[in-house]
Amino acid sequence: MLILFYFGLREINANRMDAAQFFTFLFFLFRSYDPMRKISRQHNEISKAFAAAKDVWSILDEDEVLPERSDPLPIKPLTTAIDVKNISFNYENDPKKILDNVSLTIPKGSMVALVGESGGGKSSLIRLIQRLYDPTSGSILWDGVDIRDVKVKELKRLIALVTQETILFNDTIRYNISYGRPEASDEDLAHAAEVAYATDFIDELPHKYDTVVGERGVFLSGGQRQRIAIARAVLMDAPVLILDEATSALDAESESLVKKALANLLLNKTSIVIAHRLSTVRKADKIVVMEKGRIVETGTHKELLENGGKYKRLYELQFAEEENVEEPVTLFSDAG
Repeated sequence: MLILFYFGLREINANRMDAAQFFTFLFFLFRSYDPMRKISRQHNEISKAFAAAKDVWSILDEDEVLPERSDPLPIKPLTTAIDVKNISFNYENDPKKILDNVSLTIPKGSMVALVGESGGGKSSLIRLIQRLYDPTSGSILWDGVDIRDVKVKELKRLIALVTQETILFNDTIRYNISYGRPEASDEDLAHAAEVAYATDFIDELPHKYDTVVGERGVFLSGGQRQRIAIARAVLMDAPVLILDEATSALDAESESLVKKALANLLLNKTSIVIAHRLSTVRKADKIVVMEKGRIVETGTHKELLENGGKYKRLYELQFAEEENVEEPVTLFSDAG
C-alpha cells in the first residue's frame, strides 16, 4: 500500500495522473481481491476433484464380471464333494495373503463349520466357493469340475446363502421370499414360510404377503428379517447352503426361532457354516479351525477338545466369558 501511494502521489504531482483516476484504480484493485481469492480456492477444489475422478475412472475400468469360458462345462447338483485344493488368495495390488495354501474337502450331505478369530480367512474362503473371486493359485472342484470352467449363473443357482446382515428390498414379503425363484407358486411360497417359522408373524401383518418391508427390511425385527431370508433359501432349494453368522445379532427369543428354522433348512443339504459361537457348531460333521489364512486344526467337536489345541482354547475362553456374563454383579455391599 505504501509503495502504491508513493507512486500514485508522484504521478499526480507530475501531472501525469489526476486524483480521480488514482482512486478509481484503487477501488477496482480492491474489488478484484475477493474474486482472485475465490479463483485460487477453486483451483484447489478442481485439483481435489481430478484426483477423486482418477480413482473413480480406475474402478470403472475394472472388469464387471469374472471371466468365463466360451464353452462352459455343465454343472449339476452336488453328488460327491466340493474339493478345495491348495488355494491361495490375495487382493489385486496387495501382496498380503488372505488365504495361504488351504485344502479342504466338503462331502455331500455333510455340515462343515469354519471357526476361528476374526480375520482368519473364513469369509474369504466361502466367497471363493461362491466364485465371487477367483483364487490366486489352486483350484476349487465341484464334483471334480473346476468352478472356473462352468457358468457363474448356473453355479449360484446351486448355492443358497444366509448371512448375518440380511439384505431385503423395499418391496413386499412375497417379492423378497421369491427373489431367487420368481416363478414360484403361492403354495410353494407358503410352504417355505412355514418351514422358516415365518407364517405366524406374516399372518399378523395388515397385508400379509403383500406387506412392504421397507428399505433393508426396516419395518421388521431382526428375527423376522432373518426368517424371511431363510424362507428365501428354502424356496430356492439349493443343494449347498452357506450360513455366515446367521444368528449372532439376535436376541434369545428370536435366536431360538431362527435356529429351529435353520434346522429345517439344513435337512438333506451340504452346508458350510461360519460361527463365532462355538456352541452352535458342536454337531458339525467337521470343524475347521482357521488362523491367519491357514487351516490349523480339523476334526469333530469331541476330537478337537481331546487334542487340546487352538479350538479347545477358543472353546474354554468363550465358555468362561459366558459364565462371567451370567454371574450377577454386586453394585453395593451390605454395609451400604
